[in-house]
Amino acid sequence: MKKLVSLILLALALIVTTAPDSLVLAAEGGVGHYVPGAMADFGDMAPPSGFALLQWYNHYNGSAGDNRQFQFGGLTAAGISATSNAEMLGAVYTSPWGILGGKFSTGVIIPYVWLDVTGTVTGPRGNSLTRKDTVNGIGDITFMPFWLSWNSGDFKWGVQLDIYAPTGDFTPGQLANIGLNYWTFEPMVSFSYISKKIGLEISATAGFDFNTKNNATDYLSGNVFHIDTTIAEHLPLFGYGIIGVGANAFYWDQFTGDSGSGAKLGPFETRMIGVGPVLSYISPQFCGGHTIVAEVKWLPQIDTEKTLKGDYIWFKLAYTF
Repeated sequence: MKKLVSLILLALALIVTTAPDSLVLAAEGGVGHYVPGAMADFGDMAPPSGFALLQWYNHYNGSAGDNRQFQFGGLTAAGISATSNAEMLGAVYTSPWGILGGKFSTGVIIPYVWLDVTGTVTGPRGNSLTRKDTVNGIGDITFMPFWLSWNSGDFKWGVQLDIYAPTGDFTPGQLANIGLNYWTFEPMVSFSYISKKIGLEISATAGFDFNTKNNATDYLSGNVFHIDTTIAEHLPLFGYGIIGVGANAFYWDQFTGDSGSGAKLGPFETRMIGVGPVLSYISPQFCGGHTIVAEVKWLPQIDTEKTLKGDYIWFKLAYTF
């Protein structure tokens, strides 16, 4: 086990320190559908059976200097400052059926988003003005039509396909938009180990995001690779459940360039790397086997290239029955 932990820590260090800039390219607005920290630990695995109701909250605040330009809704802007809050409600169902010893699950997550973006916009004649856009509404819904997962002792692992639908409002010519106005298809693999003897957790989720074109701006964002990893220690809480303390690290980058007539800034390079603390709680089973899993995490972006730099804060709650 010590060798396994050492190898994972070494892999994280290599990702953070040696990821080549030449491999990563930009997305429209410097963002994508996947939010770092969304799928990162044991609490994000499919329930072994039955239903899980999800309540997630994400807060992000980030900014970039006046010398860094981005494209938002067809606009070119610099000196960006953005704040978003998203309340997400979801449900996952694990059926008694499956293949190869695994069980099938399916689910959906519906977000409601509040977004403020301020920046200096460059007009068609080269003149600049400071602008602030504020919007809120239902965002892009995530569907999980395929999810196959396994459980064996202290181990859980799975494969899944998430689909992000362009259900959020998008208006060209705005800095702030609730939706991204394109589909994303996201195959992922996940692994989680929690020792029943010593409480050690090692979890990782990796995925690829394949994007379609934003027809409103004729902008095709490059495809994305992302990985989240958690290492934590879980301890009994005097008969009132289990508490976990650890760290979560993420790496997010694109491996194909942006294209389309709307990509006026070209396929400039970008990446996001972050690491921060995570605190979790697992309740004792009650009312016939129901369980509550709660989690709080703070994920500052410690290194970025040509994207906003700030902090992600997550609060996640799951109720299984």
